[in-house]
This record gives sequence, structure tokens and C-alpha cells, in this order.
Amino acid sequence: MKRWIKWAVALVIVLLVAGGVLRALSARKAQQQALVAASVAKDHSPVELAATDVAKAQIRELVQGQPLSGTLKAVNSAVIKARVAGELQGLTVREGDFVKAGQVIARIEASEFQSRVRQAREQAASARAQVDVVQRQYDNNKALVDQGFISKTALDTSLANLNAAQSTYKAALAATEVAAKSVNDTVLKAPISGQVSQRLAQSGERVGVDARIVEIVDLSQLELEATLSATDAKDVRVGQSAELQIDGNPHAIKAKIVRINPNAQAGSRSVLAYLSISNTGTALPLRQGLFAQGTLGTARCAAVSALKQRAH
Repeated sequence: MKRWIKWAVALVIVLLVAGGVLRALSARKAQQQALVAASVAKDHSPVELAATDVAKAQIRELVQGQPLSGTLKAVNSAVIKARVAGELQGLTVREGDFVKAGQVIARIEASEFQSRVRQAREQAASARAQVDVVQRQYDNNKALVDQGFISKTALDTSLANLNAAQSTYKAALAATEVAAKSVNDTVLKAPISGQVSQRLAQSGERVGVDARIVEIVDLSQLELEATLSATDAKDVRVGQSAELQIDGNPHAIKAKIVRINPNAQAGSRSVLAYLSISNTGTALPLRQGLFAQGTLGTARCAAVSALKQRAH
């Protein structure tokens, strides 16, 4: 009897353990089903994006660039030099002053050259009078030869004297023109319109021939002389454009290749390319001598890029 009770108790315990296990498995399965249902519901729920998360695909042009640098210089510049020696007078322009083409900049004291003009004119008048005398002698001798009173040799001598007198007169006229030109050269005029960049002499100073007086630059058109290696130069062509950053100017400046030197530089074997820069209409005027660097567009191709929208 006692043995039967033991088996009954053991059976009850086994049934209780099995029931607990079944309940645990059932609860775990229900939990998993709930997680799956929640995940499915989450996958089907709408997703909201901010304006900053949206990007629009566009076809844009990409430029293959080549770095370059150099110093700006004026395309048109001129140095006014003294053509005759003498005392400099009337030089009033200074650095930064604007001048126009043909404007008188200064003068060289001209009294000496004016005296030379008068001297040359007097010599020409004397030579002309001598021509008249020799001409009359030649005419008389020619008449005497025709009448047989003198030999033809005397006539040939008169003709030679006449030719010599005429040559002397022509030389005197040429000397008069040279002296007159020297007087004109005492007036120094600006060959181009622009600004005075350097004043190299002072009024009252005695200057010699070819002495530098002032330098004038026209800043309306500038150019950049860029040095390229032989490898980089093979892709450079006239008409290619570049964007430059110039000292003191926050804005990018457009430039274009206008010339390429046909010769390579001795020693470095580099090639010089010249970029034209317009100095009209820019926010800040450019100056000669400023350092510039930028990128030259040597090739272009189309590519797809994503443009991100800005949030408002």
C-alpha cells in the first residue's frame, strides 16, 4: 500500500514539472510571435525624412584642373626716356597720377637746341646762295662752250662744282631737320594712357640721353605669366579658362590662355603660358605685381552628382 502511494506522488511531481515546462514554452512562443508582429508592423509603418535628408541627382560638368601661379603685370606699359641731354623741367606727375596719351609730361631745356636750329638754317641759306653762284657760272660756261670760246673740260669742271654745291645744300637742309627734331625731342609726352607707376627723375636734374624719367602702366588689361612643366604643357591650349585667387581679393577672378611661348626655357625646360585678365568691372581693382594662383581647366566631362537640398 505504501509503495503505491510513493508512485502516485512521483507521478504527480512529474505532471507538475511537465506542466511548468509546457507553460514556459508556450509563454516564450507567444513572446516571439509578439516580437515578430511588432517587427512586421514597424516595417510597414511610413518613414518621414527631413528636408536636409533629401538629395537630388543631377548631371554636372566636372573640370580636370592644373595648378598654376605667377605675378600679374600690365599688358601695356611704357617707360618715358630722355631723347636728348639737358636739364629736366616741368615734371609734376607722381606715382598714381592718371595721364592720357599725348599729354606733355616734362620738357628738356631747349635753348641750346633752338640755337642749333638757327645755326643749321643759316648754313642752309649760305649753301643755297653758293648753289646760285655756281649755277650762273655753269650757265655762262655752257654758253661759251656752245660758241666755241672755251673747251668742254671747263664746262665739266663747272658741272662738278654745281653738283658739289647742290649736295652741300641738301646736307645743310638735312642738318636743319635733325636740329629741329632735337627741339621736338625736348618735349616728353605720354605714349599711352594709364597711371604713373614710377617717377625716376626730378625737375631741375640734368639727365642724359636715354635716361628713364617715368614709367606708365595701363591696368585695364593684365596678364599672368605662368610657368608650366613640359609634361603639363602638352594639355594646355589657347582659349582654356582658369580661376585665380589673387592676394588681397576675396573673389575668384576669371582668366583665359591667350598665348603660349613656342620656346622652352633654357635650363628648366619649362614652358611659359600667358593668361589674359580683364581689370574692368571687378569688385576690387587689381594691381601690377600681385601674386596669383589658381587652377587651369584642361579637360571636362559629365558626371552624375547628388545635390543636397537646404532646409528652409
